Amino acid sequence: MSFSPSITGLSGPLAAFTDRLGTSQDDAFARLGAVFVTRLPAAPLAAPYLVGFSNETAELLGLEPSLAHDPGFAEFFSGNTTRDWPSAEMPYASVYSGHQFGVWAGQLGDGRALGFGEVEHDGKRFELQLKGAGRTPYSRMGDGRAVLRSSIREFLCSEAMHHLGIPTTRALCVTGSDQSVRREEIETAAVVTRVAPSFIRFGHFEHFYSNDRVDALQALADHVIARFYPHCRDAEDPYLALLNEAVMSTADTVAQWQGVGFCHGVMNTDNMSILGLTIDYGPYGFMDGFDANYICNHSDSQGRYAYRMQPQIAYWNLFCLAQGLLPLLGAQHEESVRSEKAIEDAQRVLEGFKGRFAPALERLMRAKLGLELERDGDDALVNRLFDATNANRADFTLTFRNLAKLSKATPPEAAADAPVRDLFLDRAAFDAWAVEYRARLAEETRDDAARAIAMNQVNPKFVLRNHLAESAIRKAKEKDFSEVERLASVLRRPFDEQPENASYAGLPPDWASSLEVSCSS
Repeated sequence: MSFSPSITGLSGPLAAFTDRLGTSQDDAFARLGAVFVTRLPAAPLAAPYLVGFSNETAELLGLEPSLAHDPGFAEFFSGNTTRDWPSAEMPYASVYSGHQFGVWAGQLGDGRALGFGEVEHDGKRFELQLKGAGRTPYSRMGDGRAVLRSSIREFLCSEAMHHLGIPTTRALCVTGSDQSVRREEIETAAVVTRVAPSFIRFGHFEHFYSNDRVDALQALADHVIARFYPHCRDAEDPYLALLNEAVMSTADTVAQWQGVGFCHGVMNTDNMSILGLTIDYGPYGFMDGFDANYICNHSDSQGRYAYRMQPQIAYWNLFCLAQGLLPLLGAQHEESVRSEKAIEDAQRVLEGFKGRFAPALERLMRAKLGLELERDGDDALVNRLFDATNANRADFTLTFRNLAKLSKATPPEAAADAPVRDLFLDRAAFDAWAVEYRARLAEETRDDAARAIAMNQVNPKFVLRNHLAESAIRKAKEKDFSEVERLASVLRRPFDEQPENASYAGLPPDWASSLEVSCSS
């Protein structure tokens, strides 16, 4: 695609970037046809300005970071030039369906997001999406806008999760505006530019299954296989192999969520990525004090998406995906047994979630405790730690980070134990567990220093706690974006000590306990 400067209103290097942006490749998602997407321009955002920008994501796209200072940058990445784009390259909203809070919601779709095209760089292709770009045919009475607070939260968490090593969509930038948006109160509008290899969700498959569009369902599955899992084409049943890829990648990602105390908050099937990415950052939260029943979403009155429920919900969502793929499964079998065999095969593949998730989490927890060797009883040791942290509401992140300072010497060194021990109101409970932990460490070959280095590579010191995001948002509302930039910088090095930023790793202030995030966040 090539836009002239008169169409984009751009010139120079930023205009050159638009020459690489488009959906002209035959295998692009938007080229699947009108049954998948509706093309339309973004709604104009009044006098946009830059709120946050990720140099790393820009480099991922082959976009020179200095272009963020281009006078046309905020206009372009707010979607304000799209009304003049050629119709064949216009942004697009995709249709999907899904289960929301366990209930079939029927047709959904991109109600406030528009696909902005694809970019290829260094042999990798990425889709760009403008979230908050205005109404679409799937807005369901909504205004299609995102607000500044939710856009900052998505921008920060997308980048934070990437640097924690957790599969996720990325965020290039946030543009803001003084344009008013009504939520619980009057707020200001913003657009976040999201980046991912694909934004296809479980709900896309559910949509075409529920509408008995097997042709579209197959076209969608073939697209995903061709673009992301080409090895599946060589399997006896390529679509069963695709389901298996979704099962494995979802299990891995959710295990990593559990390992850092991350709660997604709204694990509806339309918020589950077919690639196993963390997608749709709304009412998410990193736990402060450990609570197995932690609910980060104020809208989740029943606790469906509580921390401890996330693996079970992921498994349930995969069943919904499997149902959506059923019409494609078992083509290699005789018609008389195809349906029955397809169900049996799907159930077998789904059971693989358990075989993948549990070992993945066990490996992660051993690493978090600094255990190189696998021993019987390690699971019980971990569970007893969780019992103690849960009973004491000990800070999740600091507990694991400070365990690296504990010495395996006996008798215990009080100074070494204090940073983690002092997180527990019931010191005796921690001491009893520490006796078992030291006994287990005695079976390891690494000394304390080597173990601490290894533990600090998997136990972050810095995570995006709600109060940190809130502080950045409050300043941003006053047009001071420095805290967004500084916080993003801290979160890009979550495992480093960063003594100059120690305040970002402390216990949350008292006022943080009153913070609430909901589906409008």
